[in-house]
Amino acid sequence: MPKPIVGLHHVTAIASDPQTNLDFYTEVLGLRFVKRTVNFDDPGSYHFYFGDDSGTPGTILTFFPWPRTPRGSAGVGEVTLTAFSAPLSSIDFWENRLSSYNLPVERSERFKETVLTFPDPDGMKIEIVGHAHAESPHPSRFSAIPAEHSLRGFFGVTLFLKQAEETAAILNIMGFTKRDEQGNRLRFSAEGSALGNHIDLLVNPDGHHGRSGSGTVHHIAFRAADDASHLEWREILDQHLDVTPVLDRTYFHSIYFREPGGVLFELATDPPGFALDEPLDSLGEALRIPSWLEQHRPVIEQRLPPLELHKEKVTV
Repeated sequence: MPKPIVGLHHVTAIASDPQTNLDFYTEVLGLRFVKRTVNFDDPGSYHFYFGDDSGTPGTILTFFPWPRTPRGSAGVGEVTLTAFSAPLSSIDFWENRLSSYNLPVERSERFKETVLTFPDPDGMKIEIVGHAHAESPHPSRFSAIPAEHSLRGFFGVTLFLKQAEETAAILNIMGFTKRDEQGNRLRFSAEGSALGNHIDLLVNPDGHHGRSGSGTVHHIAFRAADDASHLEWREILDQHLDVTPVLDRTYFHSIYFREPGGVLFELATDPPGFALDEPLDSLGEALRIPSWLEQHRPVIEQRLPPLELHKEKVTV
């Protein structure tokens, strides 16, 4: 058997304005801009990566910022909520902080945990789940948020589905088992306490399909410990679903497959990581593109809108 899938590697979503997206996730939520690169399938556009200070798997939220993309709407067959982890003692801090930016914040209880739900600038629903066993902080060195309140990476995601059985079967194969149920929400979790190890299924047989666009999640990626495990998992999953060949994403290797409910899944390797092509001290500060596109750098740079990474709020 391959090494287990312990949780999420990253979540990839669609945004509109690149600068607005950059400012929100670095300045409001205090994430580090881990990597600025291009969409490998659309190199005339950016691909942003945000995470903890070193870009640890399980902390990475990525975006395709496409300025001319209309706003989408989340529906069945999609991820509708992306949840970060924070200490329970930090929930009041975050509620006050988000409210100070005039963000509509909803506070609720779910599975005996306190949850804050709010939109990003494109309307994508983000959550902060407060719990007593949050990971140790590894905050961005450029964050204005006190380390004790920093987001600790992913808690998990919510998939909106018409029915749960077939999706649950795939999650079971991947090592996620049903842990709890609350109304029409089912929680599946991987063994252990890795970041992003909770996958919720929100079931509504009468749910409507959404529309892809800014403010919607494109896909979610799970973690494979190494290349050998990645290939073993591909062989297992290929017995049940249509799985792509292994693709080189520079900072990890990936396979993709659509689970029965319609959500696009990826399985990404932990190595080689985001410090592969630039020092840890300057992650995200320069445009990095894959070697096979380097000859086109002048044209690519001309097409991309300028960015300003605000770093004046250094706290470490």
